[in-house]
Amino acid sequence: MNRWHIFFDGRVQGVGFRFTAQIFAANLGLTGWVRNRDDGRVEMEAQGDAENLQKLVDRLKSTPPILITDCDITEIPLREGEKKLSVLPSF
Repeated sequence: MNRWHIFFDGRVQGVGFRFTAQIFAANLGLTGWVRNRDDGRVEMEAQGDAENLQKLVDRLKSTPPILITDCDITEIPLREGEKKLSVLPSF
C-alpha cells in the first residue's frame, strides 16, 4: 500500500480532470482527494497499490482534453479511514 502526493501541470483545469480522476480512482480501488489550485495546477493525494497508482497517472496522461505536461510525485505516509477519492474545493 502506498500514498502519493501529486502535482499535475499543463491543461488540467476546466477539462474535467478532477471528476475523471475520481472515476478512474474508483475503478482502480484508490482513495484520497483531488483539487484545483489557484496557480493552475491540480493537486492530488491518492492511496492504494503502487501499480494502480501508476495506472491512474498513466490514464490521466492519455485522456484528452487533459494535457499533462509535468507531474511531481512524492511518497507520503498512509492515511486510514478513506472510502473513495474525493473532489475537494479549490485551493
